[in-house]
Amino acid sequence: MTLIIIWSVSLPSQQPEQEAGLIYGETGTQRLLGYVVDVRDRLHGRCILDVTEHHLNRHGVLHGGIAATLLDNACGTTGSLTVDSTGKAPFLTVSMNTQFLGAGLPGRMTATGTVTGGGRRLLFISAELRHEDGTLVATATGVFKRVPTEKLT
Repeated sequence: MTLIIIWSVSLPSQQPEQEAGLIYGETGTQRLLGYVVDVRDRLHGRCILDVTEHHLNRHGVLHGGIAATLLDNACGTTGSLTVDSTGKAPFLTVSMNTQFLGAGLPGRMTATGTVTGGGRRLLFISAELRHEDGTLVATATGVFKRVPTEKLT
């Protein structure tokens, strides 16, 4: 006689729970890396990633390119929030400088953008990337431009 045991358990999601103001899986990059865009705060776009071994470089810390992606997305989302409460108005990165300040260890990382200046066509936006323990991992400053509606087709 063969005894078959079926066991099931519900594991909590590593990402924030689905709720209004959180954008999941909108782009290929977002789906590939697994980050969530947070547009609940009209002044600060956020990009949240639960860093796992899949996001680490050969030294066991967050890959710099992924850190830059999170910062860039937080800045672009922040720009978008200046004209669209859903945070989906497209903005282009004109230039961005990134400073890597600390080791990005596994755990939740949040990139937060802030508009620091600009005008009708260009916005100056800064961002910081922090580990859930408060460690500042990286910062960025950049110039961002809204994509005109007629250019979207």
